[in-house]
Amino acid sequence: MADPGAGDSHERGMATRRAVLGDAHVDRSAASATPFDAAFQRHITARAWGDVWSDPQIDRRTRSLLTIALLAALGHHEELAMHVRATRNTGATPEDIREALMHVAVYGGVPAANRAFAIAKQTLAGMAAETTENGGDR
Repeated sequence: MADPGAGDSHERGMATRRAVLGDAHVDRSAASATPFDAAFQRHITARAWGDVWSDPQIDRRTRSLLTIALLAALGHHEELAMHVRATRNTGATPEDIREALMHVAVYGGVPAANRAFAIAKQTLAGMAAETTENGGDR
């Protein structure tokens, strides 16, 4: 199914996706695409990254925190860890993540926030270890 205008959205989305998630993540994702899921990969790159994440109405830090809160509340743990890692590129701090997860506790439920805090804590610790191993470089 052709998507008019998807070319521009896809190009914009790929640039935004790389800026937020990093080249290594995007390259791994592209390398693992198959004919079965290639259309889906194009769709999320154009729609999520090219349309939503690229819209200048909300800055990347805020968009990052909204995404973290939604993923936590909905129990999408693998995606949550990925977006916690992406905060190194979005400007969201560990304190910002904590506050977003406090909102999840109130509005999405304590069990969802409890699991999200554990995931964020583990992910942030891994990021800190990587930074230490790389001599302070990200």
